[in-house]
Amino acid sequence: MDEVMIKNMVKEILNNIEKHDSGKKDSSGKIGVSSYPLGSRRPDLVRTPTNKTLDDITLENVMNGKITIEDLNITADTLELQAQVAEDAGRSSIARNFRRAAELTTIPDDRILQIYNSLRPFRSTKAELLQIADELENKYGALINAALVREAAEVYEKRKKLRSDD
Repeated sequence: MDEVMIKNMVKEILNNIEKHDSGKKDSSGKIGVSSYPLGSRRPDLVRTPTNKTLDDITLENVMNGKITIEDLNITADTLELQAQVAEDAGRSSIARNFRRAAELTTIPDDRILQIYNSLRPFRSTKAELLQIADELENKYGALINAALVREAAEVYEKRKKLRSDD
């Protein structure tokens, strides 16, 4: 994405915010664009992986060790809230990306990098990709990402981008 496109998207989202009300959750429990940005409009909903609030993240707390690197990771819950905001703004593709990212928060970083490398053309066989999809689904509950890997396996097979077992 180029800078102009990003600026236009942000401008459109901010314009949509003005059309909505207070940022409270609706009857389905979801939030909307009026909650954007979460950090300033709904900080009560944002928590660290260790359940600290945004107010807890201060230089003093970092210096005295009360805030660790783990506290700076985003949570699946926060990504889901971002997805709800994006959906309400009519940005379904961005919402899907936030939900895929939310699933990845439970997977160790080194495993994500291994999977990423496995998804590069000619790096894996179809069976290996399907095994990764099963792992994502069964071990991590990452159903959206598992479906994405299965789709990649099918597309790679059609486009002859799989590693051969020769």
